[in-house]
Amino acid sequence: MAQSRAHIQATTRYESKAYEKVTLRLRKDTEPTRDTITAAASAAGMSLNAYILEAVKDKMNGDSRK
Repeated sequence: MAQSRAHIQATTRYESKAYEKVTLRLRKDTEPTRDTITAAASAAGMSLNAYILEAVKDKMNGDSRK
């Protein structure tokens, strides 16, 4: 479905107000790779974003499970 320019601009404005973006850079030649993280998230029934957020929250709360 094609989106109008106005719709794209409105979405961009909303996202800039509602969300913060954090960039995660992964080396291609070391683990974990995007593919292994995505596979783990999928196996847990979660989106990649939700999986990473849960891992960060666990680390901040002192949860050392792997």
